Amino acid sequence: MNGLLANVKSKTFWVMAAPLVGCFIFVYHELFHGAMWPFLSSIALIGSVLSAVHHADVIAHRIGEPFGALMLALAVTCIEVSLIVSLMLAGGPDTTLLARDAVFATVMIVLNGMVGLCIFIGGLKHKEQTFTLQGVSATLIVLVTISVLTLILPNYTKTIVGPFYSTTQLIYVALVTLLLYGTFVYVQNVLHRSDFVAKGDKPNFKKPSFRSAVWSGVFLFLCLGTVVLLAEMLAPGLKNWLTAAGAPPSLSGVIIACVVLLPEGLSALRAARSNHLQKSFNLSLGSAIASIGLTIPTVAFVSISLGLPLTLGIDAEATVLFLLSLFIIVLSLSTGKTTILQGVVLLILFSIYLFTIVFP
Repeated sequence: MNGLLANVKSKTFWVMAAPLVGCFIFVYHELFHGAMWPFLSSIALIGSVLSAVHHADVIAHRIGEPFGALMLALAVTCIEVSLIVSLMLAGGPDTTLLARDAVFATVMIVLNGMVGLCIFIGGLKHKEQTFTLQGVSATLIVLVTISVLTLILPNYTKTIVGPFYSTTQLIYVALVTLLLYGTFVYVQNVLHRSDFVAKGDKPNFKKPSFRSAVWSGVFLFLCLGTVVLLAEMLAPGLKNWLTAAGAPPSLSGVIIACVVLLPEGLSALRAARSNHLQKSFNLSLGSAIASIGLTIPTVAFVSISLGLPLTLGIDAEATVLFLLSLFIIVLSLSTGKTTILQGVVLLILFSIYLFTIVFP
């Protein structure tokens, strides 16, 4: 019992300390520049992201569904959008591709990396795992639809020669993706909630107190503000570092996706190890839908408001890998059971995706 209390107190300390440390680093960096501050700022940024998701999760458990899922998704979207917009405002021709690269990286990391690793780790420990087929199928239907609308269709529209949408098309697609995401959240949390819960699964958390939720709300806003400030501070340095290293511009999208997906990825992996594969899929696939369904409309609004160009369509090489990934994930999750084989195939596809970024 003493060990458990110590663990809770330790976790409470770091999730409250992370944004405060981040604010201190930002202020100190503005006053005294140094070689170590970008590194410390990066650590503080990751800590603030983890802390923000924790506080959003506390509020989500307090207010219940479907508003809890929306709260968590909005918090993650704020983080992703702040990182994307900060880099876009840093300037340069490659920043027009940033939103597309970040969303595409998110989908590829989730479909191949996160899902593949969860199936692989779960298969090693439990041999064969099961999940609710109806819920996962519904999730994939929405994910495939909004992915194709935002990443492939812009290459084939005729109003403006791709890979762009016209302003009217961009507004319409943004509204459609929001509608699809909202419908998905309603179906998942209200209308057909049982389709997204494995048999025998029960909530394993205690509902937070009102006081805890209020404090989490305060620290959530502090965390999000810290993330925005640190992202704005690090954006020019990251852009210059990628240019100096000769790295492909799309790597910045991968970095953003990794930072945003880190909390959900760790939670999904723990769920798979505990033989809760349905929860693992809810976390991983749900984060991909939220990334596209909320980030693209938000970035589209910012792009139109500030007059920033926005490229959405992916190139032919990425399209082939993307369609192959969608085909394989649909086949892999079509039976309601998984083994280590599906995990290995998905992880190999993920390695190919990373390899083609460095060696296109």
